[in-house]
Amino acid sequence: MGYHEHTDHRYLRNLRNAAPDAVKSFLAFDQEVLNGAGKVISRKNTELMAVAVALTTQCAYCIEAHVKAAKAEGATEEELAETVMIASLLRAGGSFAHGFMAMKFFEGAPDAAAAAHTHAAAGVS
Repeated sequence: MGYHEHTDHRYLRNLRNAAPDAVKSFLAFDQEVLNGAGKVISRKNTELMAVAVALTTQCAYCIEAHVKAAKAEGATEEELAETVMIASLLRAGGSFAHGFMAMKFFEGAPDAAAAAHTHAAAGVS
């Protein structure tokens, strides 16, 4: 049994049976955010943003669905490539910026270490 199989969507029924109200609410939220009547961002740009987020969260299912939807909305291969590179940059940039904190902790900054410990103990990210 593989992780990402094209038939995985059939298990939505199991989820729907076990948590019907939550699934219904989630699917309504999905529909409103991606296709709501009041949207001001184009469908193509919505899908390209969804691709960028899916690449960052590394959800194989979302990557597949949103790349196909972006293509259907007229996105070009160049636009997809640029989206990939933007997502790559921001993911790498997060590590780079968090490296500033790593360097601060290495120096033994007492306020930073105490704050991190306090947040961790409180369950705050």
